[in-house]
Amino acid sequence: MTKGGKVKLLGLKTETADLSHMRRSFTLVDLLLLLALFSDAPWAIRGSSHCEWCNPPKIRPHSVSITEFGAVGDGVTLNTKAFQNAIFYLNSFADKGGAKLFVPPGRWLTGSFDLISHLTLSLDKDAVILGSTNSDDWPVIDPLPSYGRGRELPGRRHKSLIYGRNLTDVIITGDNGTIDGQGSIWWNWFRNETLDYTRPHLVELMNTTGLVISNLTFLNSPFWTIHPVYCSQVIVQNVTILAPLDSPNTDGIDPDSSDDVCIEDCYISTGDDIIAIKSGWDEYGTSYGRPSKNITIRRLVGQTTSAGIAIGSEMSGGVSEVHAENLTFYNSTTAIRFTGRYGEHPDDDYDPKALPLIERITIEDVTGQNIKYAGLLEGIEGDTFLDICLSNINLSVTSKSPWNCSYIQGYSDAVSPEICDPLRERIFPDHYSDCYYPTHHLESSGKQNRGAWLSW
Repeated sequence: MTKGGKVKLLGLKTETADLSHMRRSFTLVDLLLLLALFSDAPWAIRGSSHCEWCNPPKIRPHSVSITEFGAVGDGVTLNTKAFQNAIFYLNSFADKGGAKLFVPPGRWLTGSFDLISHLTLSLDKDAVILGSTNSDDWPVIDPLPSYGRGRELPGRRHKSLIYGRNLTDVIITGDNGTIDGQGSIWWNWFRNETLDYTRPHLVELMNTTGLVISNLTFLNSPFWTIHPVYCSQVIVQNVTILAPLDSPNTDGIDPDSSDDVCIEDCYISTGDDIIAIKSGWDEYGTSYGRPSKNITIRRLVGQTTSAGIAIGSEMSGGVSEVHAENLTFYNSTTAIRFTGRYGEHPDDDYDPKALPLIERITIEDVTGQNIKYAGLLEGIEGDTFLDICLSNINLSVTSKSPWNCSYIQGYSDAVSPEICDPLRERIFPDHYSDCYYPTHHLESSGKQNRGAWLSW
């Protein structure tokens, strides 16, 4: 999947940026989302071993407390050096089974610090890691190569509070301890246009294999909250992510050019997308060429005025094999939305004549309540989105004009309110093979109703 389209179902949408600059070599084809909004769907996803959680979690043979390195949990003392020194010490155990850094009860103020391989960062239930409100404590680093610049401003960007790169076997966990980015000062700098560099994420791991983030609460990220980029074998499980609904760009979890990702059993309420799947921006993402793929999202509850699940807006490296099921989202205005007109670019070097291939998007078995618009489905003039299939959809809509469709082609069955003209041709029996169905991905684990599922 390349840049393009927004889809929203009860707050679920796939959101991608302006499609008009993308190269044909990256396409949106056979991308599957399984969606069960209000019931458990009796399905098992084949090949989803990346979602299997090892219980009990990995035991590290070596463990230290942050207090052993002089940290003070009074919410005032800056503990950046303590975190850095502790992790430097624990690096000596990386080839001896790894180590655990324990954060006990207290309020532990810190700037950015780097993780290492074979490390568990573990927080007590009454531990709070607080991000410093001094921007100097968040160092400035190079932009991601698949973005070419900071996402908000040209040039460099601030490092995340918890950061790592080129790592293996990293666990960030706790007994529902808290990591608070204290992002309000960053949001104000953003609104006042006084930033010199792009805002930092709360957690960012780059080029990491074997990442687990679990059993924690994340609050008030300055920018995107959890950002695994160029990663493989990622599990985000049993986390709560909170930020005010008006906080700018505080996405919940953003897998970016990453594969074998599992996100499950989470509650997320933020000021932007709950989940946003990305893969680079314009010509930089295309050149870097690492797609996001094999992503499973399940048992997710969230609230947002933006997207429940977004594909993009930065997705120039491609996205495929996304499965989502058992989702509940609140505070949506449009049920289903695609758009090829996001319109943001890193610079003027993109090719406005390079168009993507967007095809075989299927949305099936979905219900929605108290929705203003059923669907806004916008392709691109001269680059029609093909084989868009909607089936068994029942939306309670307040608008007298529920569907707005342009430059799309496809089919439908059992859609209420009545679907727009470009999708009015029936799926069955003649066009079943034109739509994408997950028969090779799923197997039923029971004889009950399938629940709702969304595929595209």
